Amino acid sequence: MKAFLRFVLVGLVLLLVAMASALLAMRFAIHGSEVAVPKVTGLAPTEAERAVVGLGLTLEVERQYYSVDVPEGKIISQIPAGGMKVRRGWQVRVAQSLGPQRVAIPDVLGESGRAADLNIRRRGLDIGSIAYLQMPGMTADQVLAQSPPPNASGVSVPRLSLLVTTSRQPSAFVMPSFVGQPLGSVNLAILDAGFHVGNVTVSAGQADSSIALLNPPPPAQPSPASIIVSQTPAAGSRVTAGATVNFEVR
Repeated sequence: MKAFLRFVLVGLVLLLVAMASALLAMRFAIHGSEVAVPKVTGLAPTEAERAVVGLGLTLEVERQYYSVDVPEGKIISQIPAGGMKVRRGWQVRVAQSLGPQRVAIPDVLGESGRAADLNIRRRGLDIGSIAYLQMPGMTADQVLAQSPPPNASGVSVPRLSLLVTTSRQPSAFVMPSFVGQPLGSVNLAILDAGFHVGNVTVSAGQADSSIALLNPPPPAQPSPASIIVSQTPAAGSRVTAGATVNFEVR
């Protein structure tokens, strides 16, 4: 009987040792695959890529902004921030500086949509959202308004949005709710439905207000995985084809 109890006791000890070893191995596997994201702001994209690739991470330049503080070609902001721990294979998304605004915002009011597109793009700028409005008595495909306005200064993004006349009344729809859905899939759905994605901003609640007051950070960058927390127009609103939908994400 004593021999049996001793055998059972030894078996329990061995089982506990095996379980403890498994837990330690699992913990090591989880935390051993984590790395601290390097700070890449202020670096050139090639330098930043070398820094993150060496840690098993990837780099993507998502946006470009004008900046009077950060030299042209250098990185303005990054997500995740430097020092955060992430798993290997994680993507570091960055915004790159275009330097001070040197390109004058052209005046495309009254031009056709195609002429405005060519005028904007030949200056190295991009087309943002395009909204359409039926104006009786006016020629179709004519630019009624633009944002930023002609010759604007202090522009942060090299992109123009346009309001263009149309010859027919656009079809009307009821705006669905996109709150809680990832930005990437919603973006595709909106484009397929004939709408345009306008401004996408990251919720300011993610920022540390005490730090922001002392040293305002560059604007955070949304990603396809960002979750929508609000939308304009709101769900249930009556909208027309070609309307622009703005989002706030986290």
